[in-house]
Amino acid sequence: MSSCPPRLARSALPVRTRRSSVGHAAIAPWLLASALLLAGPAQAVEPVTAGQRATAAQVAQTGVPLSALADNAPAAHTVQRGDTLWAISGLFLKSPWRWPELWGMNLQDIRNPHLIYPGQVLLLVKDGDRARLQLAGAGAAGQPPTNTVKLSPRVRSQVLESGAIAAVPMQLIAPFLNEAVVLSQDQLAAAPRIVAAPEGRVLISRGETAYVRGDLGGARSFTLFRQSKPLTDPSNNELLGYEASFIGTAEFVRAEGTSADSGLPVPSTFVLTSIRMEAGVGDRLAPVPKRDFDAFLPHAPDKPVDGRVVSIYGEALSAGQNQIVAINRGARDGIERGHVLALWSAGVQRVDDTDGQRQPIQLPDERTGLLFVFRVFERVSYGLILSAGDPIRPGDRFSQP
Repeated sequence: MSSCPPRLARSALPVRTRRSSVGHAAIAPWLLASALLLAGPAQAVEPVTAGQRATAAQVAQTGVPLSALADNAPAAHTVQRGDTLWAISGLFLKSPWRWPELWGMNLQDIRNPHLIYPGQVLLLVKDGDRARLQLAGAGAAGQPPTNTVKLSPRVRSQVLESGAIAAVPMQLIAPFLNEAVVLSQDQLAAAPRIVAAPEGRVLISRGETAYVRGDLGGARSFTLFRQSKPLTDPSNNELLGYEASFIGTAEFVRAEGTSADSGLPVPSTFVLTSIRMEAGVGDRLAPVPKRDFDAFLPHAPDKPVDGRVVSIYGEALSAGQNQIVAINRGARDGIERGHVLALWSAGVQRVDDTDGQRQPIQLPDERTGLLFVFRVFERVSYGLILSAGDPIRPGDRFSQP
């Protein structure tokens, strides 16, 4: 019998499904590989790597050791609207990014490892010193899972919500996906710019026209920015790029040309589609990146990484959980979207006066949280702080978790 998630994945509308409460296909779907940011007619997912499949295949034979479980791992969890895959994984495992091991718990029964829906019930099954996770009512080879109540076969109807839950709090990331712009000095100098507004206006509001000069590169949708802030590497003061201050968005209307009467250049015409603040002459444009609706797949780097927090996005001096920071590593350093990194607070200097010598000492760095990378540029990346025991400040270190 087909499992519910694949049916729902083919439709963005609520579906009433019929399924048997015994022999239902089990899944470990909070594998930290969610469906879309937003429901759409076609749902794309991140590919599962060969290494992740190998880990899952190995763990599928025996489950995971009990020592890998979180101290207060529940016996069952009903998925609720507003849950995230990261949070659910954290309920069961000490290290939420170790999703391949969770996936491997039910490798034989997986139908779609990327989707999990509100209303589904997840059961933690322990057998000796190992543990597996199953969907309620499912078992290997059609048998009920260990340590669960055997149910007589019956048919029941249930409405499952069509929207799969997200991997991480997407409402915190989605608005930033179009706002984050890091440019090199050359890119900044070459960026198209607003040169005039109708009737000599100084400020331009939503729905109004702006005239633009510069190479548009064939793009039609742009972000508007000003007051680009230099991003400097805390380790060596090297200039990494310029962080643009987002002020709104604009759409292309008419291409530039040359006046038939005067022979002078005629700028391109744009209309402002949204604004955070009014635009003006001199503001610059950057193409809106292609919107990526694929899942954000959290995973640890496959090799050691280290670096520093460059800045806190916005005007804050320090950051905590659910805030965004820039780091001094990017695509050229092997950083990928979805990387989970450990954050470390720098150890402070103290004076050891216990022996009367008053020797200056440096306390060790302390691990204080986790960072989820979601936007990667060549030399800079942006991440969402998933957890933080202490305030995160520019200069704080990060490493592989």
